[in-house]
Amino acid sequence: MSLYSKRGVSAQKEEVHAATKNLDKGLFEKAFCKIYPDVLSGDDDWVNVMHADGAGTKSILAYLYWKETGDVSVWKGIAQDAIVMNLDDLLCVGIYDKILFSSTIDRNKNVIPAEVLEAVINGTQEFFDTMKDFGINISFMGGETADVGDVVRTMAVNGTMTARWPKAKLITNEKIKAGNVIVGLAGFGQADYENSYNSGLASNGLTSARHDVLHKTYGARFHESYDTSLDEHVVYIGPHKLTDEVKDGERTTTIGELLLSPTRTFAPVMKELLENNFDAINGLVHCSGGGQTKCLKFVPDNVRIVKDNLFEPPIIFKLIQQASKSDDREMYQVFNMGTRLEIYTNEKDVNAIISTAEKFGVGALVIGRVEESEKKELMIKSGSVDLIYN
Repeated sequence: MSLYSKRGVSAQKEEVHAATKNLDKGLFEKAFCKIYPDVLSGDDDWVNVMHADGAGTKSILAYLYWKETGDVSVWKGIAQDAIVMNLDDLLCVGIYDKILFSSTIDRNKNVIPAEVLEAVINGTQEFFDTMKDFGINISFMGGETADVGDVVRTMAVNGTMTARWPKAKLITNEKIKAGNVIVGLAGFGQADYENSYNSGLASNGLTSARHDVLHKTYGARFHESYDTSLDEHVVYIGPHKLTDEVKDGERTTTIGELLLSPTRTFAPVMKELLENNFDAINGLVHCSGGGQTKCLKFVPDNVRIVKDNLFEPPIIFKLIQQASKSDDREMYQVFNMGTRLEIYTNEKDVNAIISTAEKFGVGALVIGRVEESEKKELMIKSGSVDLIYN
């Protein structure tokens, strides 16, 4: 059993998928989000999408960083994480505008004061204001903030997004086919719409990252930051403190800043691509839960996905791997490893897609291709080794 499983979490969410296997899969089974008929208005040419997600256990990292440094602004990044994990999933079915958002915040009032709550709520509105500057209109419709100390140890930040969208402007992944190439968008660096360097970690695999990277003293000092029923041998077993400095090329940062980089949205890039290059996009996959293996859930059954030119993983993933001693197979299955959005397209459209991304300061390159296959599988080239998943 992997350390990830011993901590009570799963990169593939097998039990969740088993529990929901009998639910309606919506109009398009391979679409990245579940798409339903237009229940709100009853128009056959339109659809409704409602999507729920959140920052996951990244809020615990924010809690530790805040307690260690006193910097309450770190919670604004958690607000962005909860939003982007919804927004960028909607992007993958072609939705980028006229979106409604409702937040759900559960906190333990005894450890999370009002100033933290205020930072999350203000961070939510600030992110929406930034997106509006790029023509992405998201209306903040309020939500639920509950004091449930018997349920949560610190705070959980989640949200729900809803949109009504024309059926003719959907990306459903049904056009993905052998012969397509895959353009990957980098989750790291500093986009023109970001105010600081982004490590690329996003909001998946944070249970592993937290326990494998951070020192045992965090468990001793902050019992509220982990499940105390876990075996102590898997709790905070790393070598680092959040304030430890890290040299990354010419840039000096800290472990905490790398772990807490807000999840990058690709909304400004994708809005332009979906408006100007819609017909060039055969499919979209957000490499969130399941990391680089996420695509297996959304591509046809008769293809092999080959990723043999992924971005060099940025330093945060190297630090996690060194601390956890995880092999490459597990790392690519848990983390995005720096390549966070996949655009399935035709070779003739590659240059237009890459130049659009680069215009916003987002790295982009052809990371792989789609081949014919008798059975669905994924091949990732890691150094001299081919990792096979199916």
